[in-house]
Amino acid sequence: MATSEKDLRTCNNGHNYYKSSDCPTCPSCEQERKPNHGFLSLLSAPARRALENNGITSLQKLSKYSEKDILQFHGLGPASLPKLRSALQENGLSFRS
Repeated sequence: MATSEKDLRTCNNGHNYYKSSDCPTCPSCEQERKPNHGFLSLLSAPARRALENNGITSLQKLSKYSEKDILQFHGLGPASLPKLRSALQENGLSFRS
């Protein structure tokens, strides 16, 4: 298995980090902006960004989408669905059928 070479990068906030992909996201900045509570805090950074980039910042907004719709968002995969389902159920909501 070949290993990817990681490049040293510096974000606009001055954090140094190594990345092997073209993704410009700084891990330190991403950790700083991770919510401490709420359903978005349960998700990985790519899944959280996928929802945020599509204007989904509340469970009410999430409930307007089907699971199939959500899986179409870049960065959100099937591993996130159980967490989202659970958060919706705890608040008396569900994905659209």
